[in-house]
Amino acid sequence: MSCPATPGRAFPGVPIAAARLTKRSTRSSLCLHVTLKRPTQARAAGQLTVRHKEEVGNGRDKGVTDQVVKELDHKRFSALVGASRSPAAAYVSEELGWYANKDETLIGVLLLDTIDRDYAAVILARDEGGRFRAFDQECSIATRDEALSWLQSTIAAHTEAGVQVVPQGGKPVGVDLFTPVVAPEKLHPYFVGLSSDSAFFPARSIISELMPHYADVDGNFVEQFQSMGFDARLWELYLYAYLVEEQLFLDRSLNAPDFVVKKYGKTVAIEAVIVGRKPENPPKYLKEPPRARTPDEVIEATMQSMPIKFGSPLYSKLTKEYWNLPHVKGNPLVFAIADFHDDMSMLWSSTALMNYLYGIKYDWHYDEKNQLIIIPSPIVEHKIDGKAIPSGFFNQPGAENISAVLSSASGTISKFNRLGRQAGFSVPNILMIRVGTCYDHDPNASVPRMFRYRVDETSEETWGEGLSMFHNPNATHEVPRELFPSIAHHYLREGQIVSFMPEFHPYASYTLNMRMTD
Repeated sequence: MSCPATPGRAFPGVPIAAARLTKRSTRSSLCLHVTLKRPTQARAAGQLTVRHKEEVGNGRDKGVTDQVVKELDHKRFSALVGASRSPAAAYVSEELGWYANKDETLIGVLLLDTIDRDYAAVILARDEGGRFRAFDQECSIATRDEALSWLQSTIAAHTEAGVQVVPQGGKPVGVDLFTPVVAPEKLHPYFVGLSSDSAFFPARSIISELMPHYADVDGNFVEQFQSMGFDARLWELYLYAYLVEEQLFLDRSLNAPDFVVKKYGKTVAIEAVIVGRKPENPPKYLKEPPRARTPDEVIEATMQSMPIKFGSPLYSKLTKEYWNLPHVKGNPLVFAIADFHDDMSMLWSSTALMNYLYGIKYDWHYDEKNQLIIIPSPIVEHKIDGKAIPSGFFNQPGAENISAVLSSASGTISKFNRLGRQAGFSVPNILMIRVGTCYDHDPNASVPRMFRYRVDETSEETWGEGLSMFHNPNATHEVPRELFPSIAHHYLREGQIVSFMPEFHPYASYTLNMRMTD
């Protein structure tokens, strides 16, 4: 892995990118992405690197390095640095290990060059906008041990020199999400809990790491997040975290749709929408748990009221005709929808979405050989309180322009809280337990499996876990499944839903935050 002579060439915002072209002469690698706008700081970093390379070579500094540098797991690294990582890096390198100084002001990553089969190391610090970005690196290292030695000793050297923030120029893109900008009486109760309750410290922390990267293209994200647009904006932020995790190139420079993602020469546009609350059912932070619905009530709601609730925002988005926008035309368009119409309604409402999208319901029974038999039957319409809509969103006029619908029951505060907790953002006296249902890979299973686990640093939940993409059988432009490999995909084929499921796919879950006292 060859390094260019000048460290100032960089791709702003993608400091760990690796854009390789051809061998040697025109190749750009990880080493290219070092931005030091201030010459004095660049010289200081270089001098420290040379000095410590000599000292490590002489066998010195090992004890000092061990006291200063610690190892991170991939979840902690991704929480701190994930949004800085360019998807291009995966084309030419593999991350082997992650390190930091004790207070995590400096982060390091050890890499294998998967083309040259040598090693590299990159060190990052926060820029003036709070983003972790690369400012020092070494490439073309012969062995892993040598690369690790350079990485650890150089982190120790920069720490000793007091390096914490490395300005890299350019205007910060993120926003301050938690300083109130609306009147106290207009604050959403869930925002109040998220921003002040210690039980949500993990969620608050991991969101704070995302925000320096999140551009407010509409100019009102913070205001809406803090007030009655909380659910919709949280859903958008969740989608952003997932798309970053999926290592897709994101374009958020345009107002609509919300996301344009690219990879492998393909482009997909994504517009977010939610099923919102009615004014007569306002959110409350502290109140009695919602009444549990009976099985008959759930079946009735998934066949009638919930399809209508899903149908209204989907139809409203359909009338926007995003597919005619120049940057969308000729590409797949996806609507991403989540249900926030009532407390914990996402625990039971997801079946209604599939019923409505395809206009098909499924009955089942076991035959005399105890084999599961699934029988599809068409749904004509959904009715409640005198209102009726035709079933089968994908069959409606204009819906051929919608390539798929993306949905999850997990894009909630609890998701952020769990991902933050497993990344090491924790409060000592809070015990977090997750309980839910998940897909059973037994082909003869008719009901989901239950699961339950304690959420801590050993947990391995991902942002994509629980997401489903329902593909439109009538779509003009199909969504390439390879762009979204970590989630569940569903297709209608010969009247049956054919699903491609991850190893673990939760349908719904709830999270208990238990405050432990003496």
